[in-house]
Amino acid sequence: MKFTLSWLKDHLETDASLDTIVDQLTAIGLEVEGVEDRAAALAPFRIARIVTATQHPNADRLRVLTVDPGDGSSIQVVCGAPNARAGLVGVFAAPGTHIPGTGVDLSIGSIRGVESRGMMLSEREMGLSNEHDGIVDLPEDAPVGTAYVEWADVGDPVIEIGVTPNRADCLGIRGIARDLAAAGVGRLKPLDVAPFDTDGTPAPKVTIEADDLCPAFALRLIEGVTNGPSPEWMQRRLTSIGLRPINALVDVTNYLTYDVGRPLHVFDADKVAGDLVVRHARDGESFEALDQRTYTLNDGMVVIADDNGVESLGGIMGGEASGSSETTTRVLVESALWEPINIARTGRTLGIHSDARHRFERGVDPAFNAPGLEYATRMILDLCGGTAGPLQLAGTVPDASRTIEFPPSEVARLSGLTVPEDTQESVLARLGFTVDRAGTPWRVTTPSWRADVEGKADLVEEIVRIVGIDDVAPTPLVRVDPVAPKVLTTLQQRIATVRRALASLGMTEAVTWSFVSHDDAVAFGGGQAELQLANPIAEALSDMRPSLLAGLVRAVTRNVNRGHPDLALFEVGQVFAGDEPDDQTTQAAGVRQGRNTAAGVGRHWDGDDSADVFDAKADIMAALAAIGGPADRVDITRDAPAHYHPGRSGTLRLGPNVLGHFGELHPAVLTAMDAPERLVAFELTLEKVPESRRKATKKPAFSASDLMPVRRDFAFVVPEDIDARAITRAARGARKDLVADVTVFDVYRGTGVPEGQKSVAVEATLQPKGRTLTDDDIDKVSSDIVAAVTKATGATLRA
Repeated sequence: MKFTLSWLKDHLETDASLDTIVDQLTAIGLEVEGVEDRAAALAPFRIARIVTATQHPNADRLRVLTVDPGDGSSIQVVCGAPNARAGLVGVFAAPGTHIPGTGVDLSIGSIRGVESRGMMLSEREMGLSNEHDGIVDLPEDAPVGTAYVEWADVGDPVIEIGVTPNRADCLGIRGIARDLAAAGVGRLKPLDVAPFDTDGTPAPKVTIEADDLCPAFALRLIEGVTNGPSPEWMQRRLTSIGLRPINALVDVTNYLTYDVGRPLHVFDADKVAGDLVVRHARDGESFEALDQRTYTLNDGMVVIADDNGVESLGGIMGGEASGSSETTTRVLVESALWEPINIARTGRTLGIHSDARHRFERGVDPAFNAPGLEYATRMILDLCGGTAGPLQLAGTVPDASRTIEFPPSEVARLSGLTVPEDTQESVLARLGFTVDRAGTPWRVTTPSWRADVEGKADLVEEIVRIVGIDDVAPTPLVRVDPVAPKVLTTLQQRIATVRRALASLGMTEAVTWSFVSHDDAVAFGGGQAELQLANPIAEALSDMRPSLLAGLVRAVTRNVNRGHPDLALFEVGQVFAGDEPDDQTTQAAGVRQGRNTAAGVGRHWDGDDSADVFDAKADIMAALAAIGGPADRVDITRDAPAHYHPGRSGTLRLGPNVLGHFGELHPAVLTAMDAPERLVAFELTLEKVPESRRKATKKPAFSASDLMPVRRDFAFVVPEDIDARAITRAARGARKDLVADVTVFDVYRGTGVPEGQKSVAVEATLQPKGRTLTDDDIDKVSSDIVAAVTKATGATLRA
């Protein structure tokens, strides 16, 4: 919300300095985001007269000027403005000054071989408007040598504040002035909005058919207006807050939107056919708005229509067909109330964000509906002349006030601040509240413009922010438990841990969008209608992601296309894999592409070192172990999702619980995404990993044996459907005191192995602890291993 200091003083009688006002605004909750002090920016510029203007010898569109800056000197300036001429009085900038409109620091230069020692300025170069067709042309009697900012009175500071959504009343400058007056910065000036006698023609009849979306609609016809440019003071204020002046009628409505927070609309009465109807739009009905875009409406939207069709989109934007122009002589001025949620929904659906929508969706003052029209009428009559007809009101203005029972002791209880009761009453009264102190609790009635105040705590907040939140003494929280409880949840700890673990493997963390295209969602098991966005920010971000891999594959592809073929990326974030948006899980996922070096990048000349399915398996197992998962007890099955290669992938299971998946991605998925032809990846669902059991007994310290381990190889013939992990598990359990590890190093099918069977060769590592193993000890352990594997899998020892 932007406004100028002089505009604020139209409503606030105060002698406070700019710094005092800025500090007080922030103190009462209207945080100042910036102050543009134009007086300082324009101070170096002086009014000057062009004495001579001759053609540049080397450029057809340039002129060489002799400028009198008012100090008796003559300065040579090269200028390209078409209106530069001898005798023109304009604004001069000397070398060394900063040009705010362009951001350039002016210096002495040579333009096409002719020296230029300054610049004659346009309004855009001074930052006053977008006008740059020529240099500023001032009246001949403008005092040469005088500071332009003093003569033109354009040094009005511009203040920008951040207005929270609940403070719709401060989207008008009068609401800001009211708060400052309540804080003691000045006195709120009265506003003349009383009805006045009119003898003009009545406005057309208004019928409200959509009273659920428009409870009240006020209209007035003004005839005999002369529309043209608005006064310079109004144009200057509108320009200073970023609005473009259009014509007097439109400028009045824009001005009052910011002045008193009351959006209005003007129709050219000669372009309106018949009476007006406020109704629901019809499905498929089209409407050309003032932004010269055509919108397709639906029956959930509210419009103002006449015999020609839709003339305005209620509460958001008027129509091009009935808009006012310089030829307008009869004008209909509308002031209506609109249902806030419907306005917000319509604006989001159509992608329109206007100043009117911004205020109506937050809630305007309903009691100011008719007075706002009276206020606008007076301004139009003052600026454009004409004769006003009687005010027509359709519907009923709702009573937005509410009465709250308020014990004054609540201020001390909720804030710790001791405020005398008389002071509490005075603060509330200055803010517009009505206080009935007869009895306890008090009965406080809210003003119509404060729909956000609903209970006792809201009243306490109002009192405290005006009295001064800095006066609230800081009170430390009392620690009940001398030992600080656990701060992070298990999931938060796992997220932090798995990030460090994957980064230590040479992978780089990526952050991708939580939304993906519909095709990518379908490719990774998603695409359900419930997970499609109603209003996506882009077509390629239409669905909530079912897997982190969709975004990671896209990221890898972009890097590869830009000459970075060796990559290892990971991400930790939420995925939406259920049928509802609330079905969220947290996933850690990674993708490897190209050569697999320790750092994930590099060159090798000794053969292919590309990442494969075993690298993906190592990544997911490392992530699982890092968060305390049972990496030594999980089963690996072959039922990975369809986006993995069916023969080069696996699923981690712990009983019926699926922890994650790993492997090469399916070639069809990669082709559809224009990705590299071979990527390996993994996905680990953090919530699915069971928490490790914490034993009460203290774990003994690790003790390494000083005896050399012994390794023995075994080859077992088993049916094809027997998983190799069943063999290693049985062998490891044969003698837990001696068998330290069992790994598979070969799987063979062919000559010497019966059809339908395979040979699985494993290496068992025996780690003696108390003494060196003898041959008999080794033979006994070997027999135990063979017996355990045979019993568990039905295997036979291969001859």
